[in-house]
Amino acid sequence: MTAGLWTQWMLPGIWITVQLTLYSAALATVVAFAVGTARTHRARPVRFLAGCYTEIFRGTSALVLMFWLFFVMPGLFGWALVPMWAAVLALGLSYGAYGAEVVRGALNSVAPAQREAGIALNFTPWQRLRLIMLPQAVPEMIPPFCNLLVELLKGTALVSLLGVADVSFAAYLVRLATQESAQIYSVTLVIYFVLAFVLTRGMRALERKTKAGTGIVTTSGGAR
Repeated sequence: MTAGLWTQWMLPGIWITVQLTLYSAALATVVAFAVGTARTHRARPVRFLAGCYTEIFRGTSALVLMFWLFFVMPGLFGWALVPMWAAVLALGLSYGAYGAEVVRGALNSVAPAQREAGIALNFTPWQRLRLIMLPQAVPEMIPPFCNLLVELLKGTALVSLLGVADVSFAAYLVRLATQESAQIYSVTLVIYFVLAFVLTRGMRALERKTKAGTGIVTTSGGAR
């Protein structure tokens, strides 16, 4: 692979993949906390609606949803999305549904006595969530969130089917130009591994920081 092909296609493709991952992860995080918190709400209608969202988006294909947002939604609602944002929306909504179950499980793992203490202190539901529940639940969310983030990174390769010039689409174009399949796709695998490694290390550092804030000591391997 020549330097020109690398700088013209692969480097911009890596940047597009990073952007897709960050934007989709940001949307998925918002969805996960909103829906996951709603899954623990006292009102049954709220829990039911949140459960419906989770089941629907966990049970549908992110790729098909991406196609639906890009090809079908403009005809139904007149809202046309560029491929990049159709991909971000599809990935964020899909992975947010998985993240919602992580949030729900972590919140439910907080000891009931902690909730009762907040009630005894006359905290509002929002104060109990912000001051008692989340500080204890967030450290438990980070390891599964790390797995989801790596899966999201790999899932960004789906956007190449919409013509978004991510790293997988760039690799395809370079392969067509050079016919060097082994070299191109080996380099692409390494790129994804390096990106995943950086994300994993960043999430582990965040996990250590959040657990240190709650008095939980972790070793380098992540054990308490």
